[in-house]
Amino acid sequence: MAENEPHTPSVREQVALLPSTPGVYQFLNRAGEIIYVGKAKNLKKRVSSYFMESRDHAPKIRVMVRQIAGLRHIDVPTEQDALLLENSLIKTLQPRYNTMLKDDKTYPWIVVRNEPFPRVMSTRRLVRDGSQYFGPYSSVTVQKNMLELIHGIYQLRTCSLNLSPEAIARGKYGVCLQYHIGNCKGPCAGRQSAEDYAADIERIKKTLRGDLRSTREFLQRQMTEAAQELNFEAAAHFKNRLALLDNYGSKSVIVSATLQRVDVFSLLADETDGTAYCNYVKVVDGTVVNSFTVQLSVGAGADEKEVLSRAISDISEKISGRLAREVIVPLLPEEGLFEGVKFTVPVRGDRLKLLEFSQRSARLYRLEKLKNLEIKNPEKHTDRLMEAMRKALHMDVQPRHIECFDNSNLQGTYPVASCVVFRDGKPSRREYRHFNVKTVVGPDDFASMREIVGRRYSRLLEEGADLPDLIVVDGGKGQLSAAYGVLCELGLEHRIAIVGLAKRIEEIFFPNDPMPYYLDRTGEPLKVIMHLRDEAHRFGITFHRNKRSAGFVRTQLEEIEGVGNRTADLLLRRFRSVARIRKASEEELAETVGAAKARKVYAHFHQDATPPPPQEDTESPQPLSTPDDAV
Repeated sequence: MAENEPHTPSVREQVALLPSTPGVYQFLNRAGEIIYVGKAKNLKKRVSSYFMESRDHAPKIRVMVRQIAGLRHIDVPTEQDALLLENSLIKTLQPRYNTMLKDDKTYPWIVVRNEPFPRVMSTRRLVRDGSQYFGPYSSVTVQKNMLELIHGIYQLRTCSLNLSPEAIARGKYGVCLQYHIGNCKGPCAGRQSAEDYAADIERIKKTLRGDLRSTREFLQRQMTEAAQELNFEAAAHFKNRLALLDNYGSKSVIVSATLQRVDVFSLLADETDGTAYCNYVKVVDGTVVNSFTVQLSVGAGADEKEVLSRAISDISEKISGRLAREVIVPLLPEEGLFEGVKFTVPVRGDRLKLLEFSQRSARLYRLEKLKNLEIKNPEKHTDRLMEAMRKALHMDVQPRHIECFDNSNLQGTYPVASCVVFRDGKPSRREYRHFNVKTVVGPDDFASMREIVGRRYSRLLEEGADLPDLIVVDGGKGQLSAAYGVLCELGLEHRIAIVGLAKRIEEIFFPNDPMPYYLDRTGEPLKVIMHLRDEAHRFGITFHRNKRSAGFVRTQLEEIEGVGNRTADLLLRRFRSVARIRKASEEELAETVGAAKARKVYAHFHQDATPPPPQEDTESPQPLSTPDDAV
């Protein structure tokens, strides 16, 4: 079993295949030496910038780019993890063109000291004295805020006194200012028991590990009690601490203070082409310092235990045969091959996080290989994909031609159906078809499916057209049974494979099999089938909405007395919408439907806007006044 590397892509090809995720990249020269290490929020965008023609590049950068002959990268979940990993790699590898981070500066940790009444404090040095370390923190501000949070919630000592039981019993120490201002409960003077102090330390450790429940419950209880006592200033204080606690999430997932030196191996088998991908992660002093993936040719039906054993053997030769005393693996390899090595299959904790990190790296490497194959050799990629679908769906032939059906209606009104066609795993949109359901009354999806499938393949048989290799029905057992019954009536049940795809948890159903079948959710066959289903749904629902809107508009016009289906069609062809018909003059309407119908249409839309008839002047003339003294 040897490495399968038939084609070594160029640097620019490798850059084109980089993911748009956070990570660390490494540039190598022709001798295979790492000459630069960098981090990026977006690997593809950042690395691509080095190879763009720009005068903004410093002379040193241009010289370095001319020496680049290879590229490696490590994907990490967040930009903070990339920052931490870059720091450790630069300090370990000392690349030529890295000028920063080569000193002995390290990121800060929070330590719970191994001493009576432990202190919780900041440090940059890891001393193996039994103390517990948490971090590292990529931001000093975040670390300080965490320490302020802990000391604001819990009354801990900050002095460096040796609080041995003997010294406390002798009364050697007295309380200080921290006790009087409420920041310490005075364990130095015996005013706080060791048990009470230890309970606070346990809650603090849970908080630093990411388990915030106990501390959050403590804060919420304190806030409620303060509010009930009308001490709103204290309640606001605890509320602010709760907000800071909710924003706490700075702990790196790729480092561990409890693991000094371990090796991690993960295995990803690809049965479609008889290959396997093994990822190796090297951890030194709790930090990932190296990671790479190799592709192995293993053949079909290979035993995973044997494949993993051979992969570990091959990789150990690359690293001078030196394995760590503890090796983390997804399954135990063959016995007797590696002396003095303890293999661990983790189920929780930091070891499990490191294994998941390695497995993720192997999956990303496989995706890059597949993308490269699709670009370099599309035909081979298609053959591989079709063969994978054939095996996954237990077919006799590769499903080069696939058709998918979906129904759409609104409480039985405006029933339509769609048929989408895929060729070689890709949409063939010119062959998409819409169907108006003609014989079904009411919301009956099963009957609609029988009608559409029957119309589709009866016509293909009459025309002598090519039949699909696979039919996918959007629905469960009911829709599948309806479509399969039609195929049996047409005599096509042995010529065309058919499956149903349920939406809820992506279950695959086969004819005459009541039990569902589950495909690998990360595998390509299920992704192709889901793409078929989603495309059929999109195509069908768009047609249904357009038909429903057109029907609503037509109904509005047909409500007018004297306007029928033909008149409504003429008006819509001319004016395009009811709003334009309403704004049109009677003369414009008459040009389309004649004067008589135009008068009715115009009167229908303007009956409320008819101005009232003019009112007569009812004001009576004023009589002539006669002076009182007139004769």
